[in-house]
Amino acid sequence: MADTVGDFVLKRLSQWGVRRIYGYPGDGINGVIGAFGRGGSGIEFVQVRHEELAAFMACAHAKFTGEVGVCLATSGPGAIHLLNGLYDAKLDHQPVVAIVGQQKRSAIGGDYQQEVDLVSLFKDVAHEFVQMATTPEQVRHLVDRAMRIAHDHRCVTCVVLPHDLQDMPAVDAPREHGTIHSGIGHTARAVVADDVELQRAAEVLNAGERVAMLVGAGALHATDEIIEVAQLLGAGVAKALLGKAAVPDDLPYVTGTIGLLGTKPSWDLMEQCDTLLMVGSSFPYAEFLPKEGQARGVQIDMDGRMLSLRYPMEVNLAGDSAATLRALVPHLVRKTDRRFRERIERDVARWWRVLEARAKNEAKPINPQRVFWELSPQLPENCIITCDSGSCAHWFARDVRLQRGMMASLSGGLATMGSAVPYAIAAKLAHPDRPVVALVGDGAMQMNGINALITVARLWRDWPNPAFVVLVLNNRDLNLVSWEQRVTEGDARYEASQALPDFSYSSYAEMLGLRGLRVDRPDAIGPAWSVALAANRPTLIEAVTDPNVPPLPPHVNAKQARAYFRAMVKGDEDALAIVRSTAKEWWDGLFPSRG
Repeated sequence: MADTVGDFVLKRLSQWGVRRIYGYPGDGINGVIGAFGRGGSGIEFVQVRHEELAAFMACAHAKFTGEVGVCLATSGPGAIHLLNGLYDAKLDHQPVVAIVGQQKRSAIGGDYQQEVDLVSLFKDVAHEFVQMATTPEQVRHLVDRAMRIAHDHRCVTCVVLPHDLQDMPAVDAPREHGTIHSGIGHTARAVVADDVELQRAAEVLNAGERVAMLVGAGALHATDEIIEVAQLLGAGVAKALLGKAAVPDDLPYVTGTIGLLGTKPSWDLMEQCDTLLMVGSSFPYAEFLPKEGQARGVQIDMDGRMLSLRYPMEVNLAGDSAATLRALVPHLVRKTDRRFRERIERDVARWWRVLEARAKNEAKPINPQRVFWELSPQLPENCIITCDSGSCAHWFARDVRLQRGMMASLSGGLATMGSAVPYAIAAKLAHPDRPVVALVGDGAMQMNGINALITVARLWRDWPNPAFVVLVLNNRDLNLVSWEQRVTEGDARYEASQALPDFSYSSYAEMLGLRGLRVDRPDAIGPAWSVALAANRPTLIEAVTDPNVPPLPPHVNAKQARAYFRAMVKGDEDALAIVRSTAKEWWDGLFPSRG
């Protein structure tokens, strides 16, 4: 039997190195699904519970492998469901290709069932490349361009395949006017600025007396280079949340994450520096960067469009972060005055004592910070951590101490809920020998995680290492939004929008054939982590935590303080408990050793 267009699509993707596609079937994409059934491409089809999860998994695959992630959906509703996960990839600059079905070509324009203008629909999320095939001869160059553009521009691309086209015989375009003959060959690109620009950057950095570095996801592969530059410059190193794994947290001059979820040492570093070196980061919040004019700036980013966007930089270097830092090192002069570095190290050491004191504060029944604090010393080597959006991201950002060789990610630019468990599944499929931990709030777990856990139950027996742990913070509250209502709006928590129905997550895990642990005592947290990480099957830890422990920002301004007290005065039902918890956090920030 001759290959169909559906067969050709899979074989061409295989030639590009694709080994796994995440998706959900439907009649609009059945020509490609049939090609999976016929085999021959070597690509694994991973059936998800919802197309949004497929797009999340494709994004996570890109994050944890550096390869292009691929997801697949049927026409109409299936294609629409992909969008949130694809926007996650777009805003975090991850290469993802979406293959989506469409109604038969003869029906297009006829207001047919499930007919959606998919090219227009995907035009924003896949703005670099979205095309619909209309003839078999087009398919080769559409697949090739979608893969190359996604990889080269670190973006989302989309190919739309009408249903009838998928079943047509695959044919090569004739060698004649008006045809395209594309190829797969490797793409090479310049990765380092010229020596003159490197010297200009070095002059700025060498002149600085108090140098701050901010590193992000674009520097995840540049750990050694960041460390060497920081040592030469006597710099402190702050991390954007997506760059949390770029440098280990056990280095004494690493101030941790920056921003609302960040640390006080990172806040102080940016307030005190006279020079800023930003590497591979598009961290957006200007209020956490130096005041304009306070610091001279140098930025390194692969994407020239992101240069001098967040802070007015004096020198901008477009290129790979690791290669550029290596080329910059010979131009740098080691700073002999280490007083600024010593101050940073004292601040960092003190901050870890603050976090420990806060984690050990009593709460009803469990302090959520303690759940994350006790995870750090038990994290296995080379583990992968995923985290959802919400208050769990605060505790992950601050309390989890990553070591060299670990990987971690979450939805950064989009900050969408519901990504942690599908991220974890994709991480495990890409790295089946590595332990994986997903950190999830109960809101996100009810949104997507419960369904995604069914996929875990289906797949885990094929994993050579079953270490896969899902932590759920069960506080029956959409907690971060509750705090935002109080601190940014000055309103009391609104019960109708914030309260979540209780659900026995651990019992549900057991029902699926996984292991479930429910923890509602502080002394049970450490043992639960030990059991879960050593279990012979994926394990869910349901930690019953106190929603009234505040995720304090590193710096509380007057506007936030006024809003907070207005919310308390307006009659927040948990006002007394909130004030008590906040007082403990404040006290520990002043006197971390006194309790």
